[in-house]
This record gives sequence, C-alpha cells and structure tokens, in this order.
Amino acid sequence: LTYPLIGNYGIPAEEFDENNLSKHFESNHKIWVSGLIVGEICETPSHWRQKQTLHEWMVQHKIPGIAGIDTRALTKKIRENGTILGKIVQSVDGPFVGLEFEDQNKRNLVAEVSTKKIITYNPKGSPRICAVDCGLKLNQIRCFLKRGARVDLVPWNHKLNAKDFDGLFLSNGPG
Repeated sequence: LTYPLIGNYGIPAEEFDENNLSKHFESNHKIWVSGLIVGEICETPSHWRQKQTLHEWMVQHKIPGIAGIDTRALTKKIRENGTILGKIVQSVDGPFVGLEFEDQNKRNLVAEVSTKKIITYNPKGSPRICAVDCGLKLNQIRCFLKRGARVDLVPWNHKLNAKDFDGLFLSNGPG
C-alpha cells in the first residue's frame, strides 16, 4: 500500500448484518491478500470501532507483512517493469529452499475467490438478480438489496438459464 501510514483506524470486530454480510469488510470470512507491504504501520490505532491492530489481525490470519519499505519507489518499479513476483522473507542469507515462485498467471484466481455454492439474499425480493461471483465485493450485494432485489449469488462457472433471473450481474474479478 502506498499511503504513508497504514492501520491508524485499526480493525473492527467481525459483525454481520441481517443478511449475514460482514458489516465492515468487503469479503465474508476470508482475507485474500497473501502478504502486505507498507511504508509505515500504526502501532497505536485510534477509532471507536477498533478491536485489534492491523498487526494483530494479520498474525491471527497468518498473513505476513513488512513495513519500512519505500512503497512509492516499489510502485514506480512495478509500473516501469510490469508485474513482479516477490516474497517476504526474514533473512537475506540463502539458500532459500522452498521459496520457489508460483506464477499467478497459471492459477485460476477467479475459481479460488468465487463462492462454492449458491447463496440467496432476500428470497422474496424483486427483481431477481443473478450475481456471478468472480471476486465480488459485498457492497455490490448490499446495493441490490437496498433496492429490494432478490440476489442469487452463484459460482463463477455456474450454468446460467435466463428463465431463472430478471437481471444478470457479472462481478469484477480478483485484484
């Protein structure tokens, strides 16, 4: 992240609304990032909803991170050279056995982040929206629900039948 100070609001408690959607996060029950690089991390957050620091939350979810990096210079390097594979390691001395790079382009990231089963929100609502989950953010569902729609969230590879819905929503992908 390139913002100068990260984590100054802390992490709120995991709470769910009447539709079982996370109130404060854009994905239910899962952190999708595999590592976090920041310039500076706030160790004493201040927000009335804060229950954990970013560091505590990352440790709880086994997400590695590193601070003290010039993230703007890193971003510039990525812009100039394209996507760069990287790993967060604690030692500068090799050999780095077991730290081989996995090419993200060879993985089906959409399949990894997509729901595995059909989930219906507001079953009596109208119109009926079929939302194909390719990396959906929860606020996209909330927007439909606020308008009274029924939302059938389906996996990325679900067979679609136009008779089963009034509107089709293809969500954005991961990343």
